[in-house]
Amino acid sequence: MSAPAKTRVDPAVIGEQRGGRRRRQKGIAGNTLWFWVFVGPFVLGLLIFSYLPIIWSLVLSFFEAYNTATPSKFVGLRNYIDMLTDHNFLSSLGTFTIFAVFIVPLTFVLSLALALLVNQVKIARAFFRSVFFLPTACSYVVASLIWRLSIFNGVRFGLANTVLGWFGIDNIAWLSTVSPPWYWLPLVTVRLWLQLGFYMILFIAGLQRISPTLYEAAYVDGAKPGWQVFRYITLPQLRSTSVAVLILNLIAAYQAFDEFYNLIGNVNYARPPLVYLYGISLGSIQDLGHGSAGALILAVIIMIVTLLQSRIFGFGKAGD
Repeated sequence: MSAPAKTRVDPAVIGEQRGGRRRRQKGIAGNTLWFWVFVGPFVLGLLIFSYLPIIWSLVLSFFEAYNTATPSKFVGLRNYIDMLTDHNFLSSLGTFTIFAVFIVPLTFVLSLALALLVNQVKIARAFFRSVFFLPTACSYVVASLIWRLSIFNGVRFGLANTVLGWFGIDNIAWLSTVSPPWYWLPLVTVRLWLQLGFYMILFIAGLQRISPTLYEAAYVDGAKPGWQVFRYITLPQLRSTSVAVLILNLIAAYQAFDEFYNLIGNVNYARPPLVYLYGISLGSIQDLGHGSAGALILAVIIMIVTLLQSRIFGFGKAGD
């Protein structure tokens, strides 16, 4: 019985395979290098300007830190207890609640209405999108100053009082009148003007994902154009977008600072949490220990409310 013949391997084939492996390894290494070249600066900036300040704020919240960012005396949970029993801090959370009650439903309804109107426009649709979206590019500080100095400045030549004068109504000191609380009108309107366009774009994106066949089937089944189609077709199909808008809007309301600080300043009757914490941390006393504790309490509240809202509306389920 003869031995099986040995298969002869061409050295050129072996060299080509080894060369291919080396090229693939070199290509992977090159891709990894270019990945870190482009992504590395952003990761580094995120670590330096976001994560490290958060970690250091957590450290400071357990220490006394007056007029310095260096902890001096360990106090444990005392800063947290002080903030949770501080009437002014709790009052600032109440101010936020009132602001959210105004701004969240109004933003949702008005941005959805704008999206429906713009989405139905057949001519110059891109123009109308741009017109309503442009205010989002404006600085909150600049918009607040325009509202304060030109529209709701409280004198006869302000736009709001000029319009009221046409109807024989006396001037109103919009930003300093507490009873009735007219200051809410400029606070809410400036935020609406600044953010409606952004949420309108989100709703337009959601509307464009709805299949036209759903509307055709609804019309065949006898659904009337208008409210019935909106209630039973459009609104259910916008469920994921609606929940995202509510969550983003609520988080943005918790972070309200610029319009409050630049319109009415650090006053007791309308002071959201960030304005109050700004006064503690960077005001005359510069108490970074209590300020850090308050900021972390606020962050935990935002996370809890966001998770509860996602849970209630079922955001992120497989059907979304």
